Amino acid sequence: MDIKQTWEKVIEYATMPLHGSLSRKQRKGVKIQINEGIVFEAATFFLEESVLWVSETTGGMVSNTYFDWSKISSIRTISNDEK
Repeated sequence: MDIKQTWEKVIEYATMPLHGSLSRKQRKGVKIQINEGIVFEAATFFLEESVLWVSETTGGMVSNTYFDWSKISSIRTISNDEK
């Protein structure tokens, strides 16, 4: 398995498919941080062949961030401790 496949699996576990599309929406209560950067809380992820495209709407503005799969060095998922 190459690193792109590993990152795709991490994103897939932290998201759920959006009905009728190839995009994935973050699971409620799960935050995702890529390369120690922005912490995404309510983003939509598009797992493209050459890039990971992340779209998030906050305060009426849409922000799109694109990551080169080969340049991703870490993905952190953050959620509540369910005891």
